[in-house]
Amino acid sequence: MKIKMEKSTIVFNAIGYTIITILAVLCLLPFLLIVSGSFTPEMEIIAQGFKLIPKQFSLDAYSAAFSNPKQIFDGYKVTVLVTLIGTALGLFLTSMAGFVLSRKEFKYKDKLAFFIYFTTLFSGGLIPWYIMMVKYLDLKDSYLALLLPGLLSAWNIILMKNFMKSIPESITESAKIDGAGEFTIYMKLILPLSTPGLATIGLFMALGYWNEWFLANLFITTESKFPLQFLLYKILASAAVLKTNVAGNLSPDFQAPAETLKMAAAVIATGPIIFLYPFVQRFFVKGLTIGAVKG
Repeated sequence: MKIKMEKSTIVFNAIGYTIITILAVLCLLPFLLIVSGSFTPEMEIIAQGFKLIPKQFSLDAYSAAFSNPKQIFDGYKVTVLVTLIGTALGLFLTSMAGFVLSRKEFKYKDKLAFFIYFTTLFSGGLIPWYIMMVKYLDLKDSYLALLLPGLLSAWNIILMKNFMKSIPESITESAKIDGAGEFTIYMKLILPLSTPGLATIGLFMALGYWNEWFLANLFITTESKFPLQFLLYKILASAAVLKTNVAGNLSPDFQAPAETLKMAAAVIATGPIIFLYPFVQRFFVKGLTIGAVKG
């Protein structure tokens, strides 16, 4: 019986690993196609389409993309700073909100949680929000317009609240007996124990800030303040931008590699954030499952 169970387990694991490997390869293929396309000559793509292994190797797309390196580096600078500051500040505010809502002794936690959840069902709409941001908050062409809208999310607060509810109450009760205040308990006990939840929400927020382009499209008018993803959006959305902003900086005989430039821009914009995921992956899985089940 034991031998049969071991064999069945081996077969199950083999089937599971095979399916996961196939799914992983299918998920990886589009990105590999993008990377390969960025190193393919323009005429080869026009004649034969995209291939995983190009016949010839070309750096024309990257030469065109970095023909104005200051624009790319300014985009990186804005995106990195907004991502770092927004994620750190957002985690702090989200964790404080989750801590308050997870406390049983907080009298109005259910009412407050309802108002937070209510915002996921109804909103004022894009036009009133735009008027508020521009006319009343005066955030037109301001970095704060890229930072403030993503600081707090009802989903993140609910996820953090559910995660913090899984922390044993005996820990906070013993700290109170020793004379610790609420903020001390939050900073020295709850936050260190909430690392998986913070990593999960931090990854969500970092991806949101890194991939944000719509806010820049609405509020940012100065070119040096454009985030990297908005530069990518401009390249993908307008052939005129390709001819003026890119080809205009190269020799007159050079033809801008429009198709391969799209691939190169995608690699430039998404490459750095991909390397972040392996460092938070184990926290991400644990925090997401605990936050989703508890509460």
